[in-house]
Amino acid sequence: MLGRKKFVAAVVSAMLLSLPAFAAADAALNAAGRAEIVQTLVAKMNANYIDPAVAERVGRAITSKNAKGGYASADSAKAFSAALDTDLRELSSDKHFSAGFYEGFHERGAAELPSRAKMDEWREQSVRRGYDIEKIERLPGNVGYIELRGFGGAEFVGAAYTAAMSLLAGTDALILDLRRNGGGSPASVAYLMSHFFPLGDERHLIDMYDRPSDTTRQFWTVKTVAQRYDKPVYVLTSARTFSAGEDCAYDFQTQKRGTLVGETTGGGSNPVGWFGVGHDIVVSIPTARATNSVTKTNWEHVGVKPDIAVPAAQALQTAHVAILRNLVASAKDDTERKELQRQLAMAEKGEAEKPVYTLRGER
Repeated sequence: MLGRKKFVAAVVSAMLLSLPAFAAADAALNAAGRAEIVQTLVAKMNANYIDPAVAERVGRAITSKNAKGGYASADSAKAFSAALDTDLRELSSDKHFSAGFYEGFHERGAAELPSRAKMDEWREQSVRRGYDIEKIERLPGNVGYIELRGFGGAEFVGAAYTAAMSLLAGTDALILDLRRNGGGSPASVAYLMSHFFPLGDERHLIDMYDRPSDTTRQFWTVKTVAQRYDKPVYVLTSARTFSAGEDCAYDFQTQKRGTLVGETTGGGSNPVGWFGVGHDIVVSIPTARATNSVTKTNWEHVGVKPDIAVPAAQALQTAHVAILRNLVASAKDDTERKELQRQLAMAEKGEAEKPVYTLRGER
């Protein structure tokens, strides 16, 4: 089983993806340096990439290009990392495959854990980003709204997810906005999903096979999560929704727990490990494969297709209108129904009530 190692990898990936490359003095790079980097990169791809055939093909292409002088103009580490970043994605058709320039990166061994200081640093970063919870709001019609920009380590963000769900526990429906969610930890996806099933209802979500360790980890909802939400859920997606963001959307869809609204997602399902290849160049290599427990497949290359397809910019309004229509139809009180109809009419026009800052009765 994959254990602490994969949690750490997910945290590292989430942190690196959320930050720009570290500022560093860009060192000059000659032909010998590029050849050394290519040799190291090919070896690490062949040993770790989830699809050995793709690793071999990409390795041959990059080696051949370098031998023919195709990278001659990349005369610095930053320039070479940028060129590799482009080629790795294009040659593999894998959007998780990337390269960057990171000064002082330390590649950890399989059994090596980060220091307490490093974990505290990552926790602080998560706190400063508001646990990637961009917005929590109660929309007209008593509809909850959460925009989630990423999935940090579950040890860091789990309590914040429960707090957010507690704030919206009294709403009649919920919109989860993943349109700008770039991914992160599958364990955090499972933790969030735990809030949307009854207590005692444990769901097997995905399996994650890791090639370097030749092990598989199962991800289930967490039975110790006390806050539960049993109202309708609408999940917003875009072409920018990626990786763990797609995992979350796909879980809602395959578990028949939510309605997806928006665009087909980015199409990246294979989690990565980070590897140094020399000269402060770091490569993210997809080392694992996700398999959904229901469909026995994943969203690699194809993305997650919405139930209601609309441009991403229209997804929130579309979901809100759909929810309000359902609430109008199910309203049992005439006064409540009329108020919902008024709010529905405004939502259909894309209008919102303006706040009033005067005392009642004043003009």
